[in-house]
Amino acid sequence: MTQQAIQANTGEPLPLAEGVQGIVSDWSSDQRAFKNVPWGKAMMWIFLLSDTFIFSSFLISYMTVRMSTTEPWPNPSEVFALTLFGKHIPLILIAIMTFVLISSSGTMAMAVKFGYEKNKKMTFILLLITAALGATFVGMQAFEWTKLIVEEGVRPWGNPMGAAQFGSTFFMITGFHGTHVSIGVIFLIIVAIKVLRGDLDSERPGFLTGRKGNYEIVETMGLYWHFVDLVWVFIFAVFYLW
Repeated sequence: MTQQAIQANTGEPLPLAEGVQGIVSDWSSDQRAFKNVPWGKAMMWIFLLSDTFIFSSFLISYMTVRMSTTEPWPNPSEVFALTLFGKHIPLILIAIMTFVLISSSGTMAMAVKFGYEKNKKMTFILLLITAALGATFVGMQAFEWTKLIVEEGVRPWGNPMGAAQFGSTFFMITGFHGTHVSIGVIFLIIVAIKVLRGDLDSERPGFLTGRKGNYEIVETMGLYWHFVDLVWVFIFAVFYLW
């Protein structure tokens, strides 16, 4: 019997090669880098990293276009203002949308906590509340789009209030983020149903079930949701407050 076979039978780690080859072997064999880390969670981190680059590119492009255009840029405080009770209130809808989405991060964090405590009822309720808050955000964003398109005449290729690039950057950035929120709402509902049915406890075969008796999918979903909320903070600061 070879030395490698003996070490495999005894459970001892095999010796690693030196240099770059040793690093690659270490990571690919899951000896240290992802020890006890579910692959679903690791893949979610990789996905969020790639998504960070996309959103960063969008926001940097927006700032570049805004600083380089020669036409006047519309004032977001005026464009996104609403008239309530006879008063013109700037950014009131955006402020409410931000509050709703940030609040959903709190309910998502609580859902993760109760998930690891195996409290199915509270996890289910909090996941549904999070999904409801996310759907509310998307609904208000749809109202915002409708107001700009119907009342203000803003289009991706034109803008009667100033620089034509305003419409294209607005619909691109907020639309891409709204798509992420909408997808997140759908997955939250799916996970909530699985929690209620006990799929995570029995490891029932199916989509997003995970390992038996482990609620790690709730935490993985939480990583995605917190990322979406964090991205909105940057969009709010760069697009609406600048």
